[in-house]
Amino acid sequence: MSVLDLAKALMAAPSVTPAVGDIFDKMARLLEPHGFAVHRFIAGEEPDGPVENLFAIRHGPAGSRHFAFAGHLDVVPPGEGWTSGPFAPEVRQAPGGDLLFGRGAVDMKGAVAAMAAAVADIPAESGTISFIITGDEEGPALYGTRALIDHIRAADAIPDLCLVGEPTSVNRLGDMMKIGRRGSVNIWLKVEGVQGHVAYPHLADNPIPSLVAILAELQSLALDEGTDWFQPSNLEITDLAVGNPAHNVIPAKAEARISIRFNDLHKGEDLVRRIEEVAERHGGTAKAIISGESFLTMPGEFSELVASAVEAETGIRPEASTSGGTSDARFLKDLCPVIEFGLVNATMHKRDEAVAVDDLVALTRIYRRIVQAALASR
Repeated sequence: MSVLDLAKALMAAPSVTPAVGDIFDKMARLLEPHGFAVHRFIAGEEPDGPVENLFAIRHGPAGSRHFAFAGHLDVVPPGEGWTSGPFAPEVRQAPGGDLLFGRGAVDMKGAVAAMAAAVADIPAESGTISFIITGDEEGPALYGTRALIDHIRAADAIPDLCLVGEPTSVNRLGDMMKIGRRGSVNIWLKVEGVQGHVAYPHLADNPIPSLVAILAELQSLALDEGTDWFQPSNLEITDLAVGNPAHNVIPAKAEARISIRFNDLHKGEDLVRRIEEVAERHGGTAKAIISGESFLTMPGEFSELVASAVEAETGIRPEASTSGGTSDARFLKDLCPVIEFGLVNATMHKRDEAVAVDDLVALTRIYRRIVQAALASR
């Protein structure tokens, strides 16, 4: 089956996060004929679950290298206004070549299809290959790759290298790979007051000025100036709520939310403590969720291996970047060195998401080169 047919088969499944069932049946049918032992399990409960996860492995000779592909089969909701059905993949002619339309074309069922196509003709004696596939990357990511990592450790199947197929290319296939990502923390701020009549402020306690003082102090923080590989960390106010419909009432509470994307000069816990101290100083509280720590796979043998494979097929060497949002690589880096490389990201999460068919074919060849080189290295 061609990579185009593989991609269309995966894209036809409406696997909005959290994904379970049919899409994983299809993935298993792609891998089992090529000698992969497929392990599937469900993790988590509502509202963020249940989530299905898949770990497939084909063992090579004893002592051989182990290379893993990682990715996700869940997609964001399609939204309205598609030219054709979001889960009815369709190839259309375009001036630059045929395009495949459908949700997940680039993020990231197209890349998962290229991974499966890439390993189909690699002999088992080349080494061990595995697939780390979740149905929870686009959502809270509580029961997806984290649960897979526990499964992999329990099975004593930790890979030597891992490639995540996120859509990292910007203007054309091969122009960027990700060797790291910034960390992410979201913090909910609250100031409790005493409700009262605006004409009798001495009988009330307005929480808004204290919240404004917290936000002003946080907004003035200069977290860092960046590093050789990371842009400066940034703190953004993402929500502000009082919920007071009355013009003559001092509210009982005021709340806000901030998001921090941070580089490897910081740890999530340290940033949370810093925000807590500011909030407490002004009579407020802070509750945080650390979505992931920053990571960096220093340029070296692995990044050179990926860059050489990309250049051999596209004629360009990818920029090594740490830009963008988070991905499941933030968890996988605890297992082994990890790099992200995939399709052009221009249409991800948009209506009429599409991938160039030529890019799917080229990505398959790139992935095949990467696997072969990784398994041959010592």
